[in-house]
Amino acid sequence: MGLPLSPILALICLLIKLEDQGPALYWSKRVGKLNKLFLMPKFRSMKLNTPQVATHLLTNPDQHLTTIGKFLRKSSLDELPQLWSVLIGDMSVVGPRPALFNQDDLISLRTQKSIESLKPGITGWAQINGRDDISIQAKVELDEYYLKNHSLFLDFKIIGLTFFKVLKKEGVKH
Repeated sequence: MGLPLSPILALICLLIKLEDQGPALYWSKRVGKLNKLFLMPKFRSMKLNTPQVATHLLTNPDQHLTTIGKFLRKSSLDELPQLWSVLIGDMSVVGPRPALFNQDDLISLRTQKSIESLKPGITGWAQINGRDDISIQAKVELDEYYLKNHSLFLDFKIIGLTFFKVLKKEGVKH
């Protein structure tokens, strides 16, 4: 992830450890290219022993978030460790967000549309067009658009718009 990010990464790890016991990184079981499972690192934003389900499926997601976790999610800093997954080839910078291993509805819809042929990304077309605010069906339609239209130009557009959305903290519910 490089020397320039080291102080930021170290500070985030320290803040997580000061607030809540347990590891600073959370390794999430995700579905990658061709529906193969891989472990994706994120900075831990939830308390220990939180169920491994999509945040929107938790009864009261806010009760599981740590204070630093709320900030990390709103700022998308919790995503920084995913650069490791890009470096080792499990992910790309741009592509459909990797589904959780137990998001059967999302995985099934993506498979029907051949979206699983793409490497998942840290950001994607669905993330800049709604992120947490859109339905699974809408995400799949946006992922399908990306599948049919991806190009270097579209990737750069998505990266640029991602920075804009992150600065505005748009589309993040939890």
